Amino acid sequence: MQKFKGKYRIDTARAKWWDYKNEGNYFITICTKNRAHLFGYVNDGEMKLNEYGKIVSDCWYDLPNHYSNIILDEFQIMPNHIHCIVGVDNSNSIFPVETGFKPVCTSNDSANDSANDSTDISENKEKKIHGIFEFIRALKTFSSRRINEMRDTKGVSNWQERFHDHIIRDEMEYNRIKNYIINNPKNWSEDCFFDK
Repeated sequence: MQKFKGKYRIDTARAKWWDYKNEGNYFITICTKNRAHLFGYVNDGEMKLNEYGKIVSDCWYDLPNHYSNIILDEFQIMPNHIHCIVGVDNSNSIFPVETGFKPVCTSNDSANDSANDSTDISENKEKKIHGIFEFIRALKTFSSRRINEMRDTKGVSNWQERFHDHIIRDEMEYNRIKNYIINNPKNWSEDCFFDK
Protein backbone atom coordinates (compact mmCIF):
# COMPACT_ATOMS: atom_id res chain seq x y z
CA MET A 1 0.00 0.00 0.00
CA GLN A 2 1.17 3.51 -0.82
CA LYS A 3 0.49 6.78 0.95
CA PHE A 4 -1.35 9.64 -0.72
CA LYS A 5 -1.70 12.96 1.14
CA GLY A 6 -0.50 11.23 4.30
CA LYS A 7 -3.07 8.42 4.12
CA TYR A 8 -2.64 4.82 3.08
CA ARG A 9 -4.27 4.07 -0.21
CA ILE A 10 -4.89 0.82 -2.07
CA ASP A 11 -3.02 0.63 -5.36
CA THR A 12 -5.10 1.22 -8.47
CA ALA A 13 -6.90 -1.71 -10.05
CA ARG A 14 -6.66 -0.09 -13.50
CA ALA A 15 -5.32 -2.26 -16.29
CA LYS A 16 -1.77 -0.96 -16.71
CA TRP A 17 -1.58 -2.60 -20.14
CA TRP A 18 -4.59 -0.62 -21.45
CA ASP A 19 -5.04 2.96 -22.61
CA TYR A 20 -8.46 4.14 -21.43
CA LYS A 21 -8.68 6.41 -24.48
CA ASN A 22 -8.92 3.29 -26.65
CA GLU A 23 -12.15 2.64 -28.49
CA GLY A 24 -14.51 0.24 -26.81
CA ASN A 25 -17.18 -0.03 -24.15
CA TYR A 26 -16.54 0.42 -20.44
CA PHE A 27 -18.70 -0.52 -17.44
CA ILE A 28 -18.37 2.18 -14.78
CA THR A 29 -19.60 2.34 -11.18
CA ILE A 30 -19.22 5.53 -9.14
CA CYS A 31 -20.26 5.75 -5.48
CA THR A 32 -21.24 8.82 -3.51
CA LYS A 33 -18.95 9.99 -0.72
CA ASN A 34 -19.39 7.60 2.24
CA ARG A 35 -22.14 5.92 0.18
CA ALA A 36 -24.61 8.58 1.29
CA HIS A 37 -28.11 8.26 -0.17
CA LEU A 38 -27.87 11.49 -2.14
CA PHE A 39 -29.83 10.88 -5.34
CA GLY A 40 -33.26 9.65 -4.24
CA TYR A 41 -34.76 6.32 -3.23
CA VAL A 42 -36.03 3.03 -4.65
CA ASN A 43 -39.75 2.35 -4.37
CA ASP A 44 -41.36 -0.86 -5.71
CA GLY A 45 -38.32 -1.62 -7.84
CA GLU A 46 -38.20 1.83 -9.43
CA MET A 47 -35.66 4.57 -8.78
CA LYS A 48 -37.22 7.90 -7.76
CA LEU A 49 -34.75 10.70 -8.42
CA ASN A 50 -34.62 13.74 -6.18
CA GLU A 51 -33.29 17.13 -7.34
CA TYR A 52 -29.66 15.99 -6.95
CA GLY A 53 -30.28 12.81 -8.91
CA LYS A 54 -31.82 14.91 -11.68
CA ILE A 55 -28.68 17.07 -11.75
CA VAL A 56 -26.52 13.96 -12.23
CA SER A 57 -28.86 12.79 -15.01
CA ASP A 58 -28.70 16.17 -16.76
CA CYS A 59 -24.89 16.22 -16.53
CA TRP A 60 -24.67 12.67 -17.92
CA TYR A 61 -26.83 13.45 -20.96
CA ASP A 62 -24.92 16.70 -21.53
CA LEU A 63 -21.51 15.02 -21.88
CA PRO A 64 -21.73 14.48 -25.68
CA ASN A 65 -22.09 18.24 -26.09
CA HIS A 66 -18.54 18.54 -24.75
CA TYR A 67 -16.81 15.33 -25.88
CA SER A 68 -17.24 14.28 -29.48
CA ASN A 69 -15.78 10.80 -28.92
CA ILE A 70 -18.06 9.73 -26.05
CA ILE A 71 -20.96 7.34 -26.61
CA LEU A 72 -23.54 7.18 -23.84
CA ASP A 73 -25.09 3.78 -23.35
CA GLU A 74 -27.06 2.26 -20.48
CA PHE A 75 -27.20 4.47 -17.37
CA GLN A 76 -28.78 4.01 -13.95
CA ILE A 77 -28.73 6.30 -10.96
CA MET A 78 -29.19 4.56 -7.62
CA PRO A 79 -29.54 6.17 -4.16
CA ASN A 80 -25.80 6.06 -3.44
CA HIS A 81 -24.09 5.17 -6.71
CA ILE A 82 -24.42 5.16 -10.47
CA HIS A 83 -23.80 2.47 -13.07
CA CYS A 84 -23.20 3.21 -16.72
CA ILE A 85 -21.76 1.87 -19.93
CA VAL A 86 -19.61 4.44 -21.71
CA GLY A 87 -18.32 3.97 -25.22
CA VAL A 88 -15.30 5.61 -26.84
CA ASP A 89 -15.37 6.24 -30.59
CA ASN A 90 -12.31 8.20 -31.65
CA SER A 91 -13.39 8.55 -35.27
CA ASN A 92 -15.58 11.48 -34.12
CA SER A 93 -13.06 13.23 -31.84
CA ILE A 94 -12.66 16.89 -32.75
CA PHE A 95 -11.81 19.43 -30.05
CA PRO A 96 -10.58 19.38 -26.46
CA VAL A 97 -12.37 21.00 -23.52
CA GLU A 98 -11.31 22.82 -20.38
CA THR A 99 -12.64 22.39 -16.86
CA GLY A 100 -16.25 23.51 -16.77
CA PHE A 101 -16.85 22.32 -20.34
CA LYS A 102 -15.49 25.41 -22.06
CA PRO A 103 -14.07 24.87 -25.58
CA VAL A 104 -10.34 25.35 -25.84
CA CYS A 105 -8.90 27.56 -28.54
CA THR A 106 -5.39 26.34 -29.35
CA SER A 107 -4.72 28.86 -32.08
CA ASN A 108 -1.37 30.60 -31.66
CA ASP A 109 -2.66 33.77 -33.23
CA SER A 110 -6.19 34.63 -32.14
CA ALA A 111 -5.85 38.08 -33.71
CA ASN A 112 -5.55 36.43 -37.13
CA ASP A 113 -8.73 34.47 -36.46
CA SER A 114 -10.78 37.56 -35.76
CA ALA A 115 -9.16 39.55 -38.55
CA ASN A 116 -9.85 36.91 -41.18
CA ASP A 117 -13.50 35.88 -40.99
CA SER A 118 -13.08 33.42 -43.84
CA THR A 119 -10.56 31.34 -41.88
CA ASP A 120 -11.97 27.96 -40.93
CA ILE A 121 -11.81 27.90 -37.12
CA SER A 122 -11.30 24.13 -37.06
CA GLU A 123 -7.97 24.55 -38.88
CA ASN A 124 -6.64 26.44 -35.87
CA LYS A 125 -7.57 23.86 -33.26
CA GLU A 126 -5.81 20.67 -32.28
CA LYS A 127 -7.57 17.36 -32.47
CA LYS A 128 -7.47 15.77 -29.03
CA ILE A 129 -8.79 12.44 -27.88
CA HIS A 130 -10.28 12.17 -24.41
CA GLY A 131 -10.88 8.96 -22.51
CA ILE A 132 -12.82 7.46 -19.65
CA PHE A 133 -10.93 9.31 -16.90
CA GLU A 134 -11.73 12.70 -18.41
CA PHE A 135 -15.40 11.80 -18.97
CA ILE A 136 -15.84 10.67 -15.37
CA ARG A 137 -13.88 13.65 -14.01
CA ALA A 138 -16.21 15.98 -15.90
CA LEU A 139 -19.37 14.20 -14.75
CA LYS A 140 -18.28 14.23 -11.11
CA THR A 141 -16.96 17.79 -11.13
CA PHE A 142 -19.85 19.44 -12.91
CA SER A 143 -22.60 17.55 -11.07
CA SER A 144 -20.93 18.17 -7.71
CA ARG A 145 -20.60 21.88 -8.46
CA ARG A 146 -24.31 22.18 -9.28
CA ILE A 147 -25.38 20.08 -6.26
CA ASN A 148 -23.20 22.20 -3.98
CA GLU A 149 -24.69 25.40 -5.40
CA MET A 150 -28.17 24.07 -4.63
CA ARG A 151 -27.19 22.95 -1.11
CA ASP A 152 -24.97 25.96 -0.42
CA THR A 153 -22.09 23.62 0.41
CA LYS A 154 -19.28 25.00 -1.75
CA GLY A 155 -16.29 22.68 -2.08
CA VAL A 156 -17.93 19.64 -0.49
CA SER A 157 -17.03 16.34 -2.13
CA ASN A 158 -20.14 14.40 -3.15
CA TRP A 159 -18.37 11.49 -4.86
CA GLN A 160 -15.79 8.95 -3.79
CA GLU A 161 -12.39 9.80 -5.24
CA ARG A 162 -12.12 6.63 -7.27
CA PHE A 163 -14.50 4.66 -9.42
CA HIS A 164 -14.75 1.07 -10.60
CA ASP A 165 -14.20 0.34 -14.27
CA HIS A 166 -14.38 -2.78 -16.37
CA ILE A 167 -13.39 -3.10 -20.03
CA ILE A 168 -16.24 -4.91 -21.79
CA ARG A 169 -14.69 -7.58 -23.96
CA ASP A 170 -17.52 -9.11 -25.99
CA GLU A 171 -21.23 -8.93 -26.81
CA MET A 172 -22.23 -11.58 -24.27
CA GLU A 173 -20.55 -9.64 -21.46
CA TYR A 174 -22.06 -6.39 -22.76
CA ASN A 175 -25.60 -7.87 -22.66
CA ARG A 176 -25.08 -9.30 -19.16
CA ILE A 177 -23.84 -5.94 -17.80
CA LYS A 178 -26.59 -3.99 -19.57
CA ASN A 179 -29.26 -6.24 -18.03
CA TYR A 180 -27.64 -5.87 -14.61
CA ILE A 181 -27.80 -2.05 -14.91
CA ILE A 182 -31.40 -2.04 -16.15
CA ASN A 183 -32.54 -4.35 -13.34
CA ASN A 184 -30.53 -2.72 -10.56
CA PRO A 185 -33.53 -0.91 -8.98
CA LYS A 186 -35.59 -4.13 -8.96
CA ASN A 187 -32.74 -5.92 -7.19
CA TRP A 188 -31.80 -3.05 -4.86
CA SER A 189 -32.21 -5.03 -1.64
CA GLU A 190 -29.62 -7.56 -2.89
CA ASP A 191 -27.19 -4.92 -4.17
CA CYS A 192 -23.72 -4.82 -2.59
CA PHE A 193 -24.24 -1.06 -2.02
CA PHE A 194 -27.63 -1.51 -0.37
CA ASP A 195 -28.26 -0.05 3.06
CA LYS A 196 -31.34 1.53 4.56
